[in-house]
Amino acid sequence: MDVRMLTVGQIAENCFLFRRDGSDRALIVDPGDEAPRILHAAEELGVMIDGILLTHTHFDHIGAVAPVAKATGAPVWCPEIETPVLADINSFVPWPGFGPYESYDADHTVSGGEKLELAGMELDVIFTPGHSPGHVTYSVRGEDAIFSGDVLFQGSVGRVDLPGGDWEILLGSIRTLVDEHSPETTVYPGHMGLTTLGAERASNPFLAELAQ
Repeated sequence: MDVRMLTVGQIAENCFLFRRDGSDRALIVDPGDEAPRILHAAEELGVMIDGILLTHTHFDHIGAVAPVAKATGAPVWCPEIETPVLADINSFVPWPGFGPYESYDADHTVSGGEKLELAGMELDVIFTPGHSPGHVTYSVRGEDAIFSGDVLFQGSVGRVDLPGGDWEILLGSIRTLVDEHSPETTVYPGHMGLTTLGAERASNPFLAELAQ
């Protein structure tokens, strides 16, 4: 699998462009900002975008959805209970100085448990709330790879002080990911660097409760 990480916007959010090695079809996860840069990356690879996958709808993860979707014609998959946020982004930006952003009506919704077949890949959608109410993680079958949004980071975890955040629920979501995937699984997170589930289980101080 060929994965390109583009760190975009004022909050340094990780947008991912990925495909099967050598494929001319790709997917985008969480286009948060800098639409021209994301589109240029796709153009350089010479790929058609088959879909845009959203882990959740905090503004730093969806700010470029509308322009990227319109430019590529790619449908957007959004967590079902968070579609109102995508449809009215600016009403949900919690701090001044960000935006304005163009809202978008999701083409498809996910809530966990779905299997998506896109760009020649199979992805499992896993419900992983705690950072946001409808948060999902995308797991690529046969690749030991998950796109975890803001659930799990290198040495940290997603914040739980925003609306809908809950520490115990987040910890349960992380436990699900750890229990259902191998330690070698690469974590492609919404912020900071890449890591693996095994590395985080071994050294992430926030995951100490998982051993209890």
